[in-house]
Amino acid sequence: MSFFKKLFGGGGAAKSDAVVKTAEHKGFTIEARPYKEGGQFQLAGVISKEIDGVRWEHRYIRADRFTSLDEAAEIALVKGRQIIDEQGERLFAKPISS
Repeated sequence: MSFFKKLFGGGGAAKSDAVVKTAEHKGFTIEARPYKEGGQFQLAGVISKEIDGVRWEHRYIRADRFTSLDEAAEIALVKGRQIIDEQGERLFAKPISS
């Protein structure tokens, strides 16, 4: 049965739901959320910011994999800072008014 769950994606929460480390950068919150993939840890994270009382999020996953969970988390924070420095609030696509 577990073979079919893996094959069809059944059971369990999303891969990158566990927050490993958190950092603040220029008014944004970065959450490192690496997940286990193929015996290593895939780099992933969430950047969030509250704007006008609404919490906006941007999720990112990179191809980088690490043998250490701590290393993957640290690099996820570095990548999050880089994304913020490059894009700022443009990360959050605001809805177009009709």
